[in-house]
Amino acid sequence: MIFVTGGTGLVGSHLLFNLLQTGNKVRALKRPNSNMKAVIKSFSYYTDKAEELFQQIEWVEGDILDYHSLEDLLNGVTDVYHCAAMVSFHPNDHDSMLNNNVKGTANLIDAAIVNKVKRFCHISSIAALGKTQDGTLIDEETYWIPSKQKSAYSLSKFFSEMEVWRGIEEGVDAVIVNPSIILGPGNWDIGSPKLFQTIWKGLKYYTKGETGFVDVRDVVRAMAQLMEARTFEQVKNQRFILNAGNMSYQDFFNQIADALQRPRPKTFASDLILKIAWRAARLASFFSGKRPAITRETVSGSNNINHYNGSKIQRSIDFSYHPLNQTIVDIAQLFLQDVEQLTPGGHPKAKKASH
Repeated sequence: MIFVTGGTGLVGSHLLFNLLQTGNKVRALKRPNSNMKAVIKSFSYYTDKAEELFQQIEWVEGDILDYHSLEDLLNGVTDVYHCAAMVSFHPNDHDSMLNNNVKGTANLIDAAIVNKVKRFCHISSIAALGKTQDGTLIDEETYWIPSKQKSAYSLSKFFSEMEVWRGIEEGVDAVIVNPSIILGPGNWDIGSPKLFQTIWKGLKYYTKGETGFVDVRDVVRAMAQLMEARTFEQVKNQRFILNAGNMSYQDFFNQIADALQRPRPKTFASDLILKIAWRAARLASFFSGKRPAITRETVSGSNNINHYNGSKIQRSIDFSYHPLNQTIVDIAQLFLQDVEQLTPGGHPKAKKASH
């Protein structure tokens, strides 16, 4: 029995699809208000039998902040995939995000210890890694250093990962994956999928920062392969950066624009412009009562250059990444498919993506 948290999110829904495709028995955690349609929608990008696959999941209601419910839900579970995490760059969410991500991970680790779970996979982030000062590639040994510039999300992912390392010391065998920016189709209003919608609507600005990107299909395939019984003994109690390649935001935006047949962003957003923008957004939110579209944390580092080394997993197991240019094209096709469903006749239908 496999237990999955965060099954309605971008990574979690793709992981569920991967696990079900290979015949696994899956129990997935959800909240009473979880968007189950998002999971079926995610499945539908890759199969015509989305509903049939969805029905094979044993959905259980619970909360990672409720330890006692987790202890019961992990009864009989052999493998745990921890994908649930709160993601926010709004300052008002600082404390709740730290509590949700860190305490939730601690609870899941403790429940895994009590239930003698055999294998535990934790999805962390490159936000839990340090930075290099000389421009060299950031790898699994580049350790996180506290600073006032760290986002609350970075703090939460670092301390969540520390709970997993604590669990390893207490007897849980685990693997940790640190993906770079995860690209995939899903809810076009949030996360990385929103970038496709934003460029579709006409993004005017670009930044000159550089960072790493990885296909969500590669992320879930890496997680599943690392957890396979025949390989787990060789890779357990290690962390793996998942990064298909490094790219500038300008090139990334341009490739999306080209794939969507939209104009490329033309105006460079300097650090000064970004500072003015987030302050203006904060002022506007004060009068509107709505959350600002951008914050200091969302634009922080937009012009910084950070390159990541995702080759360790390739040296450890038989694994390869999708080329980033193909990933962008695949997602763009699925976005256009969804646009056509909302506005019939707008674009030719996309073919099913390969998983």
